[in-house]
Amino acid sequence: MTTRPLRLAFLLAIPLFAACATAPKPLQGQFTVVSANDVVENGRTGDAVRWGGLVIEVEPEAQRTCIQILARELSDTARPRDRDASEGRFVACRAGFYDPEIFTRGREVTVVGRVAGMTSRPVGEYDYPMPEVAADVVYLWPERRDVDAIYVPYSPWIGWPYSRWNYGFQYHHHARPIHRAPRQPSRTARDD
Repeated sequence: MTTRPLRLAFLLAIPLFAACATAPKPLQGQFTVVSANDVVENGRTGDAVRWGGLVIEVEPEAQRTCIQILARELSDTARPRDRDASEGRFVACRAGFYDPEIFTRGREVTVVGRVAGMTSRPVGEYDYPMPEVAADVVYLWPERRDVDAIYVPYSPWIGWPYSRWNYGFQYHHHARPIHRAPRQPSRTARDD
């Protein structure tokens, strides 16, 4: 069987590809490993940070825009992880106008800059203290899309790659997603 060595080579190559995951160029650099919660506790400012999370609110001002962000842990690519855990909140301010219709609530952003000081914003009736970052980069990530996928496992009893017994499914030697186009409405005699 020639497929066994190929599978083994593929499995050995996976860690190499995973190690190649890097942040986009504007988000690369050396940063202090500190969270927004840590800064609130110790009040330390001036650190170069790369923080990210979900947009809560965008506040355009005359010369700059401040974005309130729910901090999340970042992945190896500097994208906020899709988890429920929070690392606090912070405000990122940058010169210019950032449209609240684009930076909508729940969008993922990563910010590079320096901790400039502390500020507070009301959350309900609570006055929430949070660090303010003088941002050099505000990176808006593309929205995550849910993909409808059907996984069809490989079966030695069904012919490869197609046979009259595979009930219309397409597959290869292993399970893989099959993307289906949305159904078109059927035409009836009244539609004509």
